[in-house]
Amino acid sequence: MSKLNDDLSLRALDDVPAPALYDLDFVRWTEHQAMLVRERRFGELDLENLLEEIESMGSSEHHALRSRLVVLLIHLLKCQFQPERKSESWLATLGEQRTQIELGLERSPSLKSHLAAYIEKAYRSAVRRASIETGLEQTVFPSANPYSAEQILDIDFIP
Repeated sequence: MSKLNDDLSLRALDDVPAPALYDLDFVRWTEHQAMLVRERRFGELDLENLLEEIESMGSSEHHALRSRLVVLLIHLLKCQFQPERKSESWLATLGEQRTQIELGLERSPSLKSHLAAYIEKAYRSAVRRASIETGLEQTVFPSANPYSAEQILDIDFIP
């Protein structure tokens, strides 16, 4: 019975204008937009929402890089300032974040031009979070980022 209701509700969406479909069923909206592009029916595209989604995709890449840098820097700080607590888990996190950052930079090389600024911002966040995670005062950690971009991204660098 629920399959029948689902089919009926999906058919009811067939006549929904694209901007409304965007809010009602995002996946269906994306499939419909892709079909329109493939068929070169550009005049029927939901340009406002399509542009918003394209811009959002770029923003997501920036956010992912910043987020991974924060996690990476937290673990570098923890390794440096609590070496006695260094664990395989911390080392695995360092490796994973570096690998994912490298893949992200390969996929979107233009992000490299933002790397220095993102590292500086990420460092400030990392100090706050490392302080919470370690129980150490923020003043224990250097006020300026002590690691070069090369060290941060170097798979073999562990302070």
